[in-house]
Amino acid sequence: MSRRRLLPSLAALGWVALVAPGSGDASDTPLALVVEQLPAEAGASTEPAVGGTLRGESGDGGRIVLVPPAGAPRVLTGEFQSATEPDVSFDGERIVFAGRKEAGDPWCIWETGVDGAGARKITCGPGGARHPIYLPMMYTLTPTSTEPWEQVAFVGTLPGETNESADGPRTALFTCRLDGTREHQITFNLSNDFDPVVLPDGRMIFASLQRRSLERGPEGRMALFGVNIDGTDLMIFAGDEGRREKRMPAYAADRLVAFVEGDHLADDGAGSLAAVSLRRNLHSHRLLSDDGLYRAPATHPEGGLLVAWRPGSRDRDYAIHRFDPATGERTLVFDDPERNDVWARALVPRPVPDGRSSSVRGNDAVGWFYGLDVGISDLDRDAWPPGLPRRLRVIEGLPRRPGDGMATGLAPRRLLGEADLAGDGSFNVEVPADIPVELQLLDEDGLALQTCGWVWTRWKEARGCIGCHEDPERTPPNRFVEAAQAPPARLTMPPERRRFVDFAGTVRPIIERQCLECHGERGQPPRLDQGDAYEVLLDGSVQPGQARTSPLIWHLLGRRTDRRWDDVGADGTVAPGPVKGLTREDVLTFIQWIDLGALRARPDVRDHAPALDNSGGSR
Repeated sequence: MSRRRLLPSLAALGWVALVAPGSGDASDTPLALVVEQLPAEAGASTEPAVGGTLRGESGDGGRIVLVPPAGAPRVLTGEFQSATEPDVSFDGERIVFAGRKEAGDPWCIWETGVDGAGARKITCGPGGARHPIYLPMMYTLTPTSTEPWEQVAFVGTLPGETNESADGPRTALFTCRLDGTREHQITFNLSNDFDPVVLPDGRMIFASLQRRSLERGPEGRMALFGVNIDGTDLMIFAGDEGRREKRMPAYAADRLVAFVEGDHLADDGAGSLAAVSLRRNLHSHRLLSDDGLYRAPATHPEGGLLVAWRPGSRDRDYAIHRFDPATGERTLVFDDPERNDVWARALVPRPVPDGRSSSVRGNDAVGWFYGLDVGISDLDRDAWPPGLPRRLRVIEGLPRRPGDGMATGLAPRRLLGEADLAGDGSFNVEVPADIPVELQLLDEDGLALQTCGWVWTRWKEARGCIGCHEDPERTPPNRFVEAAQAPPARLTMPPERRRFVDFAGTVRPIIERQCLECHGERGQPPRLDQGDAYEVLLDGSVQPGQARTSPLIWHLLGRRTDRRWDDVGADGTVAPGPVKGLTREDVLTFIQWIDLGALRARPDVRDHAPALDNSGGSR
């Protein structure tokens, strides 16, 4: 169905040829638009985002209007107290949005026709739902048939959990059918996932707050990731190039993906406009415009982007513009001077990406990680001698909960287990599915050399990587690696057997048994027999998440263990050692405690297994 076939149906709804307010220099070809409008006072702040990275929750008091090619705008959500973040179906006949009818209601996902009639609730998610998008067709394959079904993806809030910074709720991406059934979580980052969008090839791109470690500062970074619509094959899409925060991706012409970015975005998520090319998305970053504040870009069907823009000053509202990535030119499309126009989507048919079947199956809650050669790395080769990594450690991340008292500001972790690397640097492990995990490469002392961000496998998914922190756009070596020629190492012990390494229950008993003779009343600093020994160690002796740069480990082993790629001052000193009386297991306990985040005490853990249906995914 072409866009020109749709226009008569819009006229049949009763719209007449009127010029939209403020649209005197509109784009050449009028479009039917669906636009979110916020009260004039909303969206005017330029303060840093919540928690330094997260944007504040917007949409309160918002409404969705349909702006026809000619005629007066028409409110589609008059029965809702708030409506926000509309998306248009592939056939251009339906609209999905997040809304609530009363101020105290949870955010839920709703669908309506283009005339606003017959709004029906799809889902409210596990604890509220925002930012819905239509997905390409999904197929369930059986021995006798192929069952197609339509889905939406949305951002769901996980009740009773906070992000790793503990400054906001944890959010993840979910999918469900258009009738609200088969709802299941598809991303498992421990902080926040936001802003999904589907590319023409059927992949989904989304923004993800990465705060796995403290290396990037307490605020972390917001990067873009790609994933299949069933949550498989997670890959970094745009990360370190450009500014610290990347949000709101959108597909543009000429195989560009544009997004909003900044070092400190405004609290509504607005910032500069940047882009990468699908031809080399990790190495093609370029700034498109930093003139004013941009928000919520979307594909313009005739090329370029639809985007909300306003100057940086507080006395101007957002208006909808068409933006040309090639020239940086903006053309006003629609502006209601009484409101902020912030979320425009073209009400036209668009090509449907190819449908997908899924490898996710609900008959066994495990998946597999394999690597071809951990020696393939983007580190300086002089800093990574061949044979340095010896083992692989796999760690489970656990959600933070309000008031959990995590002193280091990191989510709690526990061990799933370790496995030897094969002689060619490959590995192959079986792990529990649908949980966030970290993979750590270990040297001969058990010190973590490198740690990945939060990753996961879906049920029955095999996740592979070329190397360790390698350039994912490289071609892998063409060889049958040793680890793939043997059964995987099984790291699938039940939750009650997964080991915490915490200070109170694991490390302090070693200190009381072996360390107080030298660090007690008659010993040398630091004193560990009085006050809070945990705080004493974290004050200069321990770097949570990085044992090899922690002076405590230098003391226990009697030598510095930092590497050339570590940003550690040259004036670091090593106290005399190694410490006598400590067994190798004792020293390894200290190393594991620090590499797992220097947990103070074992948290209250609520383990659960998601229920699955026959098509895979949790219901």
